[in-house]
Amino acid sequence: MTNPSKDAGGIDRRAFLKAGAALSVAAPLWGISRRASAAEFSYKLATGQDPTHPVNIRAKEAADRIRQATNGRLDIKLFPSNQLGSDTDLLSQVRNGGVEFFNQASSILATLTPAAGIVNTGFAFKDYDTVWRAMDGDLGNYIRAQIAKSGIVSVCPVWDNGFRQISSSTRPLKAPADLKGFKIRVPQAPMLTSLFTALAAGPTPINFNELYSALQTGVVEGEENPLPIIATAKLYEVQKYISLTSHVWDGYWILGNVAAWNKLPPDIRAIAQREFTRAGADQRADIAKLSQSLRNDLKGKGITFVDVDREAFRGALAKTSFYSDWKSKYGDEAWGLLEKAVGKLA
Repeated sequence: MTNPSKDAGGIDRRAFLKAGAALSVAAPLWGISRRASAAEFSYKLATGQDPTHPVNIRAKEAADRIRQATNGRLDIKLFPSNQLGSDTDLLSQVRNGGVEFFNQASSILATLTPAAGIVNTGFAFKDYDTVWRAMDGDLGNYIRAQIAKSGIVSVCPVWDNGFRQISSSTRPLKAPADLKGFKIRVPQAPMLTSLFTALAAGPTPINFNELYSALQTGVVEGEENPLPIIATAKLYEVQKYISLTSHVWDGYWILGNVAAWNKLPPDIRAIAQREFTRAGADQRADIAKLSQSLRNDLKGKGITFVDVDREAFRGALAKTSFYSDWKSKYGDEAWGLLEKAVGKLA
């Protein structure tokens, strides 16, 4: 029988909202009595995604609800599409207070908080049930604690970036051997560079705001991203094939500047946490649905999809030192929490 508390993506909404509630301070949640004529706190939320991406749609809804519930005291303005800087720029800006909130993929956050990158371990997660068991459980709690030690704050449970697939402009990639020498763009993320190096590809770190032109001019042959990113960034215009490797799952963290966050009164912080958590549950469902529907949409735009044997890729990776190298870097505690959710990794 279908569990009514779960949506089509297998997301246990009640567990997710409970996790968000656990992050909140003990404070009234349902609004503030006095009406403010102007915002007491005017904050910015920066993202790297196109305005049509679910991250921005749901973040805008959260900002609107926060403004209403606080009677205008907290006004969060959304700046999508890297308007305020590249992913790596925003890491610096949120730490120094130039930007109060931003969303960041685990893969990029790992350059500041190394533990965040453990979720990008190659072929670790087989499906969404496994992902959310880990991220709404002990592994997610561990990563949030490490984020706090990095001088920023995670304001709600992790949102969904999705399972990453490999696209190519030159040839279909059907088997691990096809990656040999393949020039592939990766984000500024040590784990993804390591993964494709182990599989004998030629990974090239490039910021996302430079990706389209790098593909267009042939600086790289391909890239790897979740289907919603490939669609909303129109990467299908400069790619021909998408291999459904699901080699890595990645999440989006809604992160805040510590000083700006602590400056908010407890009741406003609680409202912000509640609404970002609610928006995250909706965004997770959006990504799960899009990952299914976009296959047909992208086919209509000229993309050829390539189904692959994921176990063949995982087997090729297991023959290298990839897993043992990263286990030694993350340590027994973090690796144990990962394997608790996903099972033993070679």
